[in-house]
Amino acid sequence: MEKRKLGFWEIWNMSFGFLGIQFGFALQGGFMSRIFQTLGAEVDSIPGLWIAAPLTGLIVQPIIGYLSDNTWSPKFGRRKPFFLIGAILASITLFFMPHSPVLWMAAGLLWVLDSSINISMEPFRALVADKLPESQCSNGFIIQTLIIGIGTWIASNLPWLVTKMGVTNEAEAGVIPPSVVVAFSIGAFVFLTSILFTIFTTKEDPPADLEVFRTEKKESRFFPDLISSLKEMPSTMKKLGLIQFFSWFAFFTMWSLSTPALTEHVFNSPKPDVKEFAQLDSEGRELKDEAKKVIFLNEAKERDYKVKDKVYNDAADLVGSATGVYGLSSMAFALLLTFYTMKNKINRKYIHMLSLILGGLGFIFMLYATPSTLVYCFVLIGFSWGSILSMPYAMLSSAVNPKKMGMMMGLFNMFIVIPQIIAALGGINFLYKLIGEAHINAMILAGLSLIIAGLGNFLITDKNAISG
Repeated sequence: MEKRKLGFWEIWNMSFGFLGIQFGFALQGGFMSRIFQTLGAEVDSIPGLWIAAPLTGLIVQPIIGYLSDNTWSPKFGRRKPFFLIGAILASITLFFMPHSPVLWMAAGLLWVLDSSINISMEPFRALVADKLPESQCSNGFIIQTLIIGIGTWIASNLPWLVTKMGVTNEAEAGVIPPSVVVAFSIGAFVFLTSILFTIFTTKEDPPADLEVFRTEKKESRFFPDLISSLKEMPSTMKKLGLIQFFSWFAFFTMWSLSTPALTEHVFNSPKPDVKEFAQLDSEGRELKDEAKKVIFLNEAKERDYKVKDKVYNDAADLVGSATGVYGLSSMAFALLLTFYTMKNKINRKYIHMLSLILGGLGFIFMLYATPSTLVYCFVLIGFSWGSILSMPYAMLSSAVNPKKMGMMMGLFNMFIVIPQIIAALGGINFLYKLIGEAHINAMILAGLSLIIAGLGNFLITDKNAISG
C-alpha cells in the first residue's frame, strides 16, 4: 500500500520529540566532562568515564528496535510507548545528575541517562521510515535534523543563559555550580514535554496486514531475528557503517575532551587542581571538614583557588555556548535542505562527503582559534553534524527491509557505539598523544577522523541510496 505524503507540520509534529532528546544529548555532551572535572576527574580519565554510554547503546538499541518492530496497540501505537518510557527515565536522570556528590555516582547516572535516551531515540528514526513514502524520507530526516539543531543550540547555551539571569556559576570545590543544576532541570522538563507533544499530535499507522503481522510476531524470536538481520545486512549499510565509525569517533572525542582542551588552549583557563591548594592526607587526598568542604592550606590559597575556578567556569560557559553554535549551523543546513528536498532530489553521497570534510577542517582550525574566532570552527562542525543526523539514515532507509526497520536502525547503531567504546577504552588518549601531549591535539584527531569519514563516501555506489 502506497504511503500518504505528509505535509510539513505533520512531519514537524512527529519529529518534535527530538527537541527533548537533543536537550538530553547536548547537556550530556557539553557538560558531563565539566561535571566529571568538578568532581575530581583527571583529563585523561574522562573518556573512560563515558564508557557506559556507548556500551549501553550497543545493547539497548537492537533490543528496543526489535521490540518496537513487534509491537502494535490500537491505542498506543508501535513506537510511541518506547518514546514515553525513555522520556520519563531520562527526565528523572537529568534532574538528579548535577546533584551528584561523587564521581562514581555521576558516571552511573550517565549510564542511566544514555540508556533512557537510547530507548526514545531509535524508535523516532524508525517512525520516519514507517510513515513517509520513499520520496519524502530525505525530507523527514532533514526536518528531524532541523529540530535537533534547535535543541543543541538552546541546550548548549543554558548554563551561560541562566548565569546571565543571575544564577551563579561559582561553587565550593567539588560542588557542581548552580547554573549547571538549573540548566539540567530545564532540560528534564523540555525532554518530557516535547516527547508528550509528539505522542499526542501523531497517529501511528497500523501494519498493512494485521493478521500477517500477528502471525509473524508469534513466530519472531530476538536472537534468531538478530542473526538473520546481521546476515541480511546490505553492502550499503556496511559501507555507511565505516563512514559512521570515523564520524562518531570524532564527535565522541569532541564531547569528552572539548571542554578541557578548549578552556586550556583557547581561553588559557584550565580547571585548577584543588590538591595544589588544599591540605592533603597521607594518601594524597584533600582533607574535608565535617560539612564536607575542602580544607585549604590557608586563606590566600583558598582565594587563589576560587579566583582560578571562577575563571575556569566562565571559560567553560563560553565553550558550551560556542559548542551550541554547531547546533545552530546544523539547523541552518537542515532548513535549506528542507526547502530544497520538498520538491527536488539531492545527491546524498556528495552532500555528506562535503559536510564531513568541512567539519573536519573546523576541528583542525581550533589549533589556531581565539575566543572570538572559535565560533567559526563550530559553524563548520555544524555542517557535518547536520549531515550525520540525516544523510546516513536517508541512505539506509532506501536499502533495508521495511518490516525490520527498527531492528536495522538498532543494528546500524553498532557503527555509532563501537567507535565510542574504542575511544573511551583508550583510543583517544593513545592516538592524540601521537600528535602531541597537549589536550588540543584531541581536537586535531577529531578533525582527521571526520575527513577520513568524508572520503569514505566514495565507497557508496547504490543509486537508490545516493539519490533521494
